[in-house]
Amino acid sequence: MIAVFGYLVFLGALGSLAGALAYIRSMMKGDAKPNRVTWLMWAVAPLIATAAELASNVGLAVIPVFISGFSPLLIFLASFRVKGAYWKLTRFDYACGIMSALAIVLWAVTDVPDVAILFSIASDGLAAVPTIKKSWTHPQTESVWVYVFGMFSSLSAFGVISSWTFSAYAFPVYMAILNLFIIFEINYRNKYALSNK
Repeated sequence: MIAVFGYLVFLGALGSLAGALAYIRSMMKGDAKPNRVTWLMWAVAPLIATAAELASNVGLAVIPVFISGFSPLLIFLASFRVKGAYWKLTRFDYACGIMSALAIVLWAVTDVPDVAILFSIASDGLAAVPTIKKSWTHPQTESVWVYVFGMFSSLSAFGVISSWTFSAYAFPVYMAILNLFIIFEINYRNKYALSNK
C-alpha cells in the first residue's frame, strides 16, 4: 500500500513544481507579485525541516517537505529575473522575516530533530504572515494554483508515513493547513471583490 502512495508523493512533488511554474508564469504576465521575505523564508524553513527529517529517517515523507522548500526557492529567484514581479516590502515584512530567521537560529542551537521541525514550522508560519496579509488586502496579486498543488503535495506525505512520529507528520500537517487557508482566503477575497464591483 505504501508503494502505491509513494507514487502519489512523486506526483505531488511534480504538481508542486507545476504550481511554482504557474506562479512564475503569472509573474511574467504581471499578475502575481510575490513577497520576497515570505518566499525566501518559505524556501529556507522547509529545507531545514528536510535536513531534520532525513536525520530522523522518515523515508519518502521527506519529499513533500523538500519540494515545499524548493518550489518557493524557484519563485524567489524568479522574482529577481522578472521585471516588476515583486511586492514592495514594508517594515512589517522585514520584522516578520527577522522573527522567521530568529526561529531558524534557535533551531541551529539545538540538535534535536523534533525541535528543529518545530522551529521550522514557526519560521515558516512567521514568514507566511506578510503573504497572508497581502492575500487578504490584494488577492489579485496571488496565484491560487501554487497553493493548491502545495496542499496536494503535503497531503501525499500521509500515504507514505510508516511511523507516526512528530518528525514524520508535523510539517506536512502544518503545510496542508497553511495552503488550505491561503486558498480559501484568495478565493473568498476575489469573489468579494467581484461582488462589490
